[in-house]
Amino acid sequence: MSQLDTLSGLIAEARKAGADAADALLVRNASLSVSRRLGKIEQLERSEGFDIGLRVFVGQRQAIISSTDADPRKFAALAERAVAMARVVPEDPFAGLAEARSFAQQPLDLDDGIEPSAEALLERAAAIEEAALAVPGITNSEGGDASWSRATIALVASNGFADQYVRSTHSTAISVVAGSGTGMERDWEHSVAVHLADLEDAAMLGKRAAEKAVARLNPRRPATARLPVVYDPRVSGSLLGHLSGAINGAAVARGTSFLKDSLGKPVLAAGLTVRDDPLRPRGLRSRPFDGEGQPGAPLAIVADGVLTTWILDTRSARQLGLASTGHASRGTGGPPGPASTNFWLEPGHVTPGELIGDIAEGLYVTDLIGMGVNGLTGDYSRGAAGFMIRDGALAEPVSEITIAGRLQDMFRNMMPASDLQFRRGTDAPTIRVDGLTLAGA
Repeated sequence: MSQLDTLSGLIAEARKAGADAADALLVRNASLSVSRRLGKIEQLERSEGFDIGLRVFVGQRQAIISSTDADPRKFAALAERAVAMARVVPEDPFAGLAEARSFAQQPLDLDDGIEPSAEALLERAAAIEEAALAVPGITNSEGGDASWSRATIALVASNGFADQYVRSTHSTAISVVAGSGTGMERDWEHSVAVHLADLEDAAMLGKRAAEKAVARLNPRRPATARLPVVYDPRVSGSLLGHLSGAINGAAVARGTSFLKDSLGKPVLAAGLTVRDDPLRPRGLRSRPFDGEGQPGAPLAIVADGVLTTWILDTRSARQLGLASTGHASRGTGGPPGPASTNFWLEPGHVTPGELIGDIAEGLYVTDLIGMGVNGLTGDYSRGAAGFMIRDGALAEPVSEITIAGRLQDMFRNMMPASDLQFRRGTDAPTIRVDGLTLAGA
């Protein structure tokens, strides 16, 4: 029996048990991962899983139940329990399936069909660790890792929607230590891709992680100052993450976002564009349909600095009197909620060197610590580490500092460089923000 047939059978049982409407999500996955530390295998693990989630509606009441049992003979009992739960929960005036919409799937190339052997993964883990350990100054390794997974996601709803897709994921990672005693510093690198061919070279990753760890040795704690802060690409995406959270339809509907009144207004500097595209080929967060069976489309979330739309699923869209943007995300054990997909800030026109070239004194951030962001007010305060910028160039390493500001002001003052790379799902180039407070010694 196919995944779609399995879910159709579960939907039929839900309707038979008294559900007015229902949808069912199935996730079947397999994974293989290895970890190697100081030349020895620390972990070799393979797993296979199956999860199924049923969501039922009785009037405006909703309940969700999940199971790891694929036996269709048990579907009737599962459906009956879900309907019984729905009958006793409070009504939700915004609950209900999304309206069925027909659309043609686009080829997204989300599965390369390659399942690497354990030996191949061990070779990759060895390559990344050995390259890191070969860098002078590296004194220890926390391990080189390599992994693969493939997931099948299928969704069927009583409104007639039925579809599925398959996604593969390959990754390599390393964490190493430089120095000794109380003067040790750690750094890391990783690469993740839908296709094995798109992974970054393991040896290059290992060498880069090691060089970063060595460069961080003997950090200082600078004096408190107000100065320009430049975010390295591995942390600049966090600023987009805060933007994504602030324009999430659920937060806007609750009134808990500092941007809740900003639709159609400037939120970033003029000329800046933020895009979201669930249909990007080989994208880390690409998918042909969302968690409610709705099609997605490439969107300019922010165009020329102006916020054009919220990120909406069906429920948040109904609360706001709008239409879903196809951003419902869900697992088998919970209801859908809005979430961004492939989300990025368009690059600027200057190189990172040019971006910092006129900074007499500033901070270049490579690591952020903690989550000191107030989603209601936009107040921003996070622990950080990185390097001072002096006379337009990177200087001594610094740590044990905090950077603070207001996201509203930070967004309006962002200046991006030209070095955008798609590596994480939420991506940004190097970003400069002037006028932040560095709290140090």
